[in-house]
Amino acid sequence: MRVGDNFSKNLNKLGYYSGNAMRSLVPRAYWQRRCDDLMAKFEAESPERKAEIEARVTYYNRLSVPFTLSSNAEPAGDFNFSGKSTAYCFDFRNLIQCFPRDRLVDYQFGDITDIPGNPCFMKSRPVRRDASNANSVLLKLNSIRHYQFVEDLVPFRQKKPRAVWRGKSNRQHRVDFATRFINHPLCDIGCVLHKEAGAQPYHKAFMSIEEQLQYQFVVSVEGIDVATNLKWIMASNSLCLMRRPRFETWFMEGALVPGYHYVEVADDHSDLPEKVRYYQGHPEEAEAIIANANHYVEKFFDQQMEQTIALLVIQKYLHLSGQKVHNSPDLRAKPSPALSGYQKAAAQSPLPR
Repeated sequence: MRVGDNFSKNLNKLGYYSGNAMRSLVPRAYWQRRCDDLMAKFEAESPERKAEIEARVTYYNRLSVPFTLSSNAEPAGDFNFSGKSTAYCFDFRNLIQCFPRDRLVDYQFGDITDIPGNPCFMKSRPVRRDASNANSVLLKLNSIRHYQFVEDLVPFRQKKPRAVWRGKSNRQHRVDFATRFINHPLCDIGCVLHKEAGAQPYHKAFMSIEEQLQYQFVVSVEGIDVATNLKWIMASNSLCLMRRPRFETWFMEGALVPGYHYVEVADDHSDLPEKVRYYQGHPEEAEAIIANANHYVEKFFDQQMEQTIALLVIQKYLHLSGQKVHNSPDLRAKPSPALSGYQKAAAQSPLPR
């Protein structure tokens, strides 16, 4: 979702929550039929398009052998919002309601940094080059927070030639980073007040996304798991600088190539000024990386593809856990149930974001 100023972002949130609340009025059978329609379209795709989709399904769901569900798995039809984040719940419900109520699913919500002992659906996981993180099955969760983009019309060369960053001081490495560059002439970097009792030397005033995009260089610093700002930086005309990602989400941070999608900095960010100076003197190289980053982000705007991939990720999970995807082989032949006026309005939005 592309958003602009704070008013637009708040309006977007209002639409997200109200639209998702209305979706509860639509019968489950309708969404299951929508799922069938998407799967039929997937089967009709070109070999190249199908290969692209299947590669992402494999990335998110790295499970390769049958597994036994944990005792925490619950029927999809029993899923409820009690004691859970509403944003996570909406996104997860919008997917699992496309499957029969008795299908068992296991999940963990929040900023997860560990790999569970049994396969679970989650938002984030540690990056691993092998399949040791396979039990962490990724879905696009908490999308209202992580997938907001700002239209950036200012070319790279017309921006301020400095590096900028703002973020919570919720990890020591963020505090160390802000402390190191708080007064550096090439940087406008600082933490915003988080849980501290008062102002700290590493604090600076809040800056909106629009204000940060006035700078040529925007630093992405992971927090508890991934850095929320990475998506909008890579969709902009500013150059992303960051250390190699430790965690990944639906955005596939682990697939990003340093020097191609972003500029890699040292783990302690000590070479940040050096990288800023280099790309100040080589703007054509910066613009090439920005173009690659923009192209990478584009696929996440294709809502039909996003929906199809997420449903295939869940289908693979169900299959490997010994569960049928559908109750009967003739489900596709059944007509979609009739909807009331309110239900039709609720069903106008795409499946999950």
